[in-house]
Amino acid sequence: MLITRKLEFDAGHRISTHNSQCRHLHGHRYMIEITLSGSIIADEGVAEQGMVMDFSEVKRIAKSVLVDQWDHAFLVYSGDTVVLQFLQSIEGHKTVVLDVQPTAENLALIAFDILDEAYQDSYGNHLQLEQVRLFETPNCWADALRGAH
Repeated sequence: MLITRKLEFDAGHRISTHNSQCRHLHGHRYMIEITLSGSIIADEGVAEQGMVMDFSEVKRIAKSVLVDQWDHAFLVYSGDTVVLQFLQSIEGHKTVVLDVQPTAENLALIAFDILDEAYQDSYGNHLQLEQVRLFETPNCWADALRGAH
């Protein structure tokens, strides 16, 4: 069984090496879809009976380890020294420094790695993260799949 939870967040970025408008500072209303696999929990009397995982738990975990850190932050490549130094000069600015350019593809991979550690099988139902789909715009997204990176 596959289940998916969708969350949204706002963040700024730029692709410093790009030749289009993406090299300028800008932001997106990102949407992330988190897909988990597992067996349906059959244990009698537990709140999660009939579920792979409670959707509210999927959300709570994603918010605590990823979404709350990235929401209303500027996602900056560590090699983008001009912007990084500028952001560090603003006291208390919410900045997330990445080892790679903050493209949709790289953000989806980073999100997958963070979330993969966070979702644990607590009911013996083989719960596992399968896919992270990160929408940069409603028409553009990247999928990070288990075993594909």
